[in-house]
Amino acid sequence: MEIRPILSTILRNRLGAILVATQIAVTMAVLCNASFLALDRLQTMLRPTGLDVENTFAVDTINFGEGFDFRAETLLDIEAIQALEGVRSVTTINSIPLSGGGWGNGLTTTPDQSVAGPQGNLYFIDTNGIEALGVELIAGRNFTAADMLLREERASTMPEVIIVTQAMANALFPEGDALGKTVYSGSNTLEIVGIVERMFGSWVNWEGVVNSMLVPGRMVDSSGRFLVRSEPGQRDTVMAAVEKALADRYPDRVVRNVISLEEFMADSYSGERTAAVVLMVIISLLLIVTGLGIVGLVSFLVNQRTKQIGTRRALGAQRWHVVRYFLIENWLITSIGLSFGLILTSLLNYYLVQSFELPRLPLWYLPIGLVAIWGLSLLASFGPARRAAQVAPAVATRTV
Repeated sequence: MEIRPILSTILRNRLGAILVATQIAVTMAVLCNASFLALDRLQTMLRPTGLDVENTFAVDTINFGEGFDFRAETLLDIEAIQALEGVRSVTTINSIPLSGGGWGNGLTTTPDQSVAGPQGNLYFIDTNGIEALGVELIAGRNFTAADMLLREERASTMPEVIIVTQAMANALFPEGDALGKTVYSGSNTLEIVGIVERMFGSWVNWEGVVNSMLVPGRMVDSSGRFLVRSEPGQRDTVMAAVEKALADRYPDRVVRNVISLEEFMADSYSGERTAAVVLMVIISLLLIVTGLGIVGLVSFLVNQRTKQIGTRRALGAQRWHVVRYFLIENWLITSIGLSFGLILTSLLNYYLVQSFELPRLPLWYLPIGLVAIWGLSLLASFGPARRAAQVAPAVATRTV
């Protein structure tokens, strides 16, 4: 093997090798940490919400005119929507999951409100709410008409029953026996009558997004909000039909904000999506620059050693010997850079964890980063190495 003479050559021309090794160390640190952060953002966006996001949308109404009967008109609106072709279910609701805006509430397992309990997202729905949301009831029962409460706009009253997500149930009762238990919200006493497997709340970047609470009730005011779930693949058609049906049924109203859950979700995750794209662009540019740096260094070395290559060829070296020489030389420079890159990667991740409370970099990213940069180095140096192998033995007799 030619490791010793190659190392001696590197030490005699150390400046270029140091620059490329430094670039490789920085690339290693940025590649591992940026890839981890980008993948973390993508995983955040791909978390299962428990909702039928693809087939669900929201619609708001503002009703005018004297003598508006909220209870009667809302029931008629629900009947009109439910009668439309392609509608699977519809419910009234106070706020929209995944929208970035809504109601928050805390529950405790004792009447003593000085003891903090888990916080979650609060939704008032009717008896069709479970079906309209597309969530899966895994324990207990759904709401009945007898559970329903008409709540004034600024009232603090709550129904007597509540359905919670599994995450909320575990936070309240870690032993796993939440069903049928009594919980408290301010001065209100509620019984957990059902548990749904999963349902994301309104704030996707909040750690309590998995804690959702469903209560049976409708808000009594001049505006209405409906959540409509269509049959698969018919959402856009149903959205237009619902908007028209509500406007035709009661002329003294404004129908607005007919928005799908997909749109709400995309808007809520816009920051994560932008961050992932920016990180991927940075990674791509850095890999391109590093690859070009390696190509430049190997090309420079080839041009500098033309007579030496010709001499080796004249002494019997085969073309693959020349290619191997430059590949090994570049591999050694890359390995030196990667050894410092491992240290720099750990230091950068420590800084990110301490300064921005980001998660720690999993160790399995390090070998993947090593292999990726070794592969990049091999690919970048192969072209110049092949050109070096084309040098004819007769070059050794020329004056260079």
